[in-house]
Amino acid sequence: MALLPGGPPRGAPAPPTHAPARRHLWLRLGSFVLLLLAWEAATLILGTRVLPGPAEVGQALLQAFRSGELLFNLGMTLYRVAVAFVIAMAFGAAIGILMGRRPLADRLLDAWLIIALNLPALVVMVLCYVWFGLNDVAAILAVAVNKIPLVATIMREEARSLDRSLIEVGQAFRLSRGRIFLRVYLPQLYPGLFASARSGLALIWKLVLVVELLGRPNGVGFEIRTLFNYFDIAGILAYTVAFIIIVLLIEWGILVPL
Repeated sequence: MALLPGGPPRGAPAPPTHAPARRHLWLRLGSFVLLLLAWEAATLILGTRVLPGPAEVGQALLQAFRSGELLFNLGMTLYRVAVAFVIAMAFGAAIGILMGRRPLADRLLDAWLIIALNLPALVVMVLCYVWFGLNDVAAILAVAVNKIPLVATIMREEARSLDRSLIEVGQAFRLSRGRIFLRVYLPQLYPGLFASARSGLALIWKLVLVVELLGRPNGVGFEIRTLFNYFDIAGILAYTVAFIIIVLLIEWGILVPL
């Protein structure tokens, strides 16, 4: 193999470059800076009473962090989000796979799924609070019930598109049902699982804030309602920024790498 002067062997793959990753990072940072500049410009136009600037909101965020209220309320919201997310993904995926692989189940449950998809989320939340009381069980159940139809719909379409021939190959090699499910069936469902997880997580965040605002004594939603009563716009934006930071960390740190 001929060697090029000062370079890798001829025909060898080019060494990996980190230029695209750096460019992507700089674009993200630049977009963030532009957002802050636009925010500051809007503050100058509207005034701090209408829209507090980044510095004032940052000060309110730091004050809430030092008092311990920010971490406590974020922790309660994260707890409700996590439990509702797991319940919704488990039941929604099971229902969607069943409907996608069993035509009889699909025909029986299709009307139910359409009704559930179009049922207003606020109605479900109010009914859960009326039926189960103002507690975490009702709040988490209300969020999960609103999320399950979305997961089921995505997973039903994913289950319908499975390659049956791969499953038949596993059966021909006399693999156990559990091994076929883990090694052949489940990997084909990964795209649907991740799509429903990403879209559902964004929905669950919003729903949890609403159920907290309606009937919980803690959490980000409750704190936003309290700050609204005092017309504390800087405090509302501070909790909003903290909430967005948590969401971005989960999105970029967990979901995107997976």
